[in-house]
Amino acid sequence: MYQDILKSLGIEESNSGGFAGEWVGSGPELEVLTPIDGSRIAVVQQVTEEEYDEIVDRAHAAFLEWRKVPAPRRGDIVRQVGNALREKKEALGALVSLEMGKIVAEGEGEVQEMVDICDFAVGLSRQLYGLTMPSERPDHRMMEQWHPLGVVGVISAFNFPVAVWSWNAALAAVCGDATLWKPASGTPLTAIAVTKIAAEVCRENHVDPAIFSLVVGKGSTVGDRLLHDKRIPLVSATGSCAVGKRVAKVVGERFGKMILELGGNNAIIVTPHAEMGMVLPAILFGAVGTAGQRCTSTRRIIAHASIKDQLVERLVRAYEDVRIGDSLDPGRSSTGASASRATTTPVGTTSPRASPRRGTSTRSSRTRPSRPSSTSWSTGAPTRRRPRPWPRWKRPWPSTTASPRDSPPPSSPNTCGRPSTSSPTAAATAGSPT
Repeated sequence: MYQDILKSLGIEESNSGGFAGEWVGSGPELEVLTPIDGSRIAVVQQVTEEEYDEIVDRAHAAFLEWRKVPAPRRGDIVRQVGNALREKKEALGALVSLEMGKIVAEGEGEVQEMVDICDFAVGLSRQLYGLTMPSERPDHRMMEQWHPLGVVGVISAFNFPVAVWSWNAALAAVCGDATLWKPASGTPLTAIAVTKIAAEVCRENHVDPAIFSLVVGKGSTVGDRLLHDKRIPLVSATGSCAVGKRVAKVVGERFGKMILELGGNNAIIVTPHAEMGMVLPAILFGAVGTAGQRCTSTRRIIAHASIKDQLVERLVRAYEDVRIGDSLDPGRSSTGASASRATTTPVGTTSPRASPRRGTSTRSSRTRPSRPSSTSWSTGAPTRRRPRPWPRWKRPWPSTTASPRDSPPPSSPNTCGRPSTSSPTAAATAGSPT
């Protein structure tokens, strides 16, 4: 069964991990295992640092020609990429499940996201507007025109191995940019399959397929080289907050642009008037979907004390109906394998995720909630704990009479330390207007 999926997508026993019009890869072998049962799927030859440099040069050369193609024509090619992905939806969705572990419905849903963003980008290709402004000089006017940036670096995470690339690549392509994709080391086969699909569409349209380039390699070598590379003016990275801090530091030091999609500590707030028929499915899907490995996965429940016991009781019953099994068996599994070896549980045994009681805590208890995958409870009950004063840098200014607890904090710009980012469309199109 696995071989049929791989063959339909052009995945072989040994695959080159670099692409810029031609496939290259002479670095260390990367063995790709399925989290479903731990068996080997295939092998990928990673790129060396020298091959990385050659791929970036080829991608930049392709960009110089691609930016000359009229935007509506670029949009039409992206439309064709979306259609090609639609034709391969079932096989590509199965490969996502095989390599990453999410169930088939989620794998195919991720491919559908790729199709949808391609459709969205087609419309944008005719909406790359610029302003016209009057000038103080007689018989003159000023015109705003946005220029493509160049090669856009895309670093994707294991939990959405293909959708993240499409969100960036489709928009970058209609804006006239090329894309260099660095996938997660745990999910390179889906990246190779998608790159082959996009390359075939480019060749059919006599376009250099290096506009959709690929590098599979270690983050400590190839990934770090990408971050430092001044030939890549924009880096879009998806991953943990630690990864985001590293990307922001390195890319920011060379005055590059960045788009960061990082982890979260998401909470669902349940009030006394909440409709339990809506609450339970929302909590269950948010916590169990993708085996709890999404950046939007539910990790905390903040429930009012008056309904906490009822909610816990009903949630436990709901968890008992969760079917943990083979990700490729749509009839028997409602959640699949975990892609992280540290949290992998063999199919047929009890998973730590299957009970919301494990590792939970209330605000009045003395135990700390476990991390990262457990559900933390907050009841909203009153406490005798004395409120902490505001940090010195957050205190109202100036204030001579009101105490910190009596005065509201001043309105101020974002102080959380996160780098500001523009929308993918603006970031992909934009240097300075001329």
